[in-house]
Amino acid sequence: MHTRATFGWGRVARLGLVQACIGAVVVLTTSTLNRVMVVELALPAVLPGLLVALHYAVQFVRPRMGHGTDLGGRHTPWIRGGMAVLTSGGFLAALATVWMANAPVAGLLLAVLAFALVGVGVSAAGTALLVLLTRRVPAPRRAASATLVWLLMIVGFALTAGLAGRWLEPFTPERLLAVSAGVSVLALLGTLLALHRIEDGPGPDAGGATAAAPFRETLREVWAEPVARRFTVFVFVSMLAFSAQDLILEPFAGLVHGYSPGRSTQLSGVQHGGVLLGMLLVAGSTLLAARWPARRWLAPLASLRGWAVGGCLASALALLALAASGPWPQAWPLAPCVFALGVANGAFSIGAIGSMMRLASEGRAAREGVRMGLWGAAQAIAFGLGGVLGTAASDIARWLIGSPGPAYGFVFALEAALFLASAVLAWRIAPPAVRPAPHGPLWARVGSP
Repeated sequence: MHTRATFGWGRVARLGLVQACIGAVVVLTTSTLNRVMVVELALPAVLPGLLVALHYAVQFVRPRMGHGTDLGGRHTPWIRGGMAVLTSGGFLAALATVWMANAPVAGLLLAVLAFALVGVGVSAAGTALLVLLTRRVPAPRRAASATLVWLLMIVGFALTAGLAGRWLEPFTPERLLAVSAGVSVLALLGTLLALHRIEDGPGPDAGGATAAAPFRETLREVWAEPVARRFTVFVFVSMLAFSAQDLILEPFAGLVHGYSPGRSTQLSGVQHGGVLLGMLLVAGSTLLAARWPARRWLAPLASLRGWAVGGCLASALALLALAASGPWPQAWPLAPCVFALGVANGAFSIGAIGSMMRLASEGRAAREGVRMGLWGAAQAIAFGLGGVLGTAASDIARWLIGSPGPAYGFVFALEAALFLASAVLAWRIAPPAVRPAPHGPLWARVGSP
């Protein structure tokens, strides 16, 4: 049996570049094409919304993709193949958008295929990448590694949005196709270069006979594990709360607090700055605790479960502060509340991702891919539902209540309740330490499965 070689920071950064390439194609497909359909083509806004929801919905295949990495023990073929599908889907989505101007039905049919390909490509590449990180990064560095990978993904988002926006001016269909083709080709080439010989050397310990069970049987076995099942529910509920706020924060700032479009966009930047700080806070704290393990007062900083629970609780408090701001829009410090929400979201995100990487290796061997795929599918479905439910809930609340302040406050309070439920679910997930005997005191058994 081989001992798997661990990844240093250089290889983690290379995987972060792959994540940035994934993000570049996704942001162009789900954001830029969204705007083109609504503004330049004057199509109903529900159309791109449904297409984006489709790309999330097809990601229920993630567990099957993870099972494939468990069977073969190799991850880079799945990442390469997933990126090939993703980039093809991204270009076809741009082609379909251009086609809709002259042949709406044919363009729509091609768009359905393209967005489905984007979802499948993200599932294959993203799941395999996370499983590879889980299997090759030592436990003390997982939170920091997840932070690095996610930061590079955000860089991919930002660079693509900024450069593509500049290259699309003045807008023409030909420019859209050229920019989409360029982004897709560069993303695929960047992925191939970043993955070159990254998986050389001894492979994972697990694999082969232990992973040879059929997919449905393996999925049933994983779902029967209490920790895996609880974490799936936690991921779904927390990501539902996380995504539901995205599409209503800027309208809330405009309707209730009187922010202009430019000022509300800056508010979104304030939130993202908070997310970045929260991510760095968790990464730095866990590395600090790992650097000096003998200092017991640093031990709580190493608890990824603790950061996930604390981030959920802090997110709930920040959302309640936003909910309470309606009656005093002029006097309420909106920007600090939004920044605090970003910090809490960032801490919760890295705590959850780091916990995901740890828990994927617990339970029966050679099931990391299925577990990671199951949690990735729960996250994708929650994201697809979150945007729809958040906007729908705000519209219904405004219709029932009338005043936008209390209506948005009601929706923020619902999201806070979801985060509180997420904190309870995260607390009930067992920590990696030795679990107490069932006959021990009640306080010592809290959190055991």
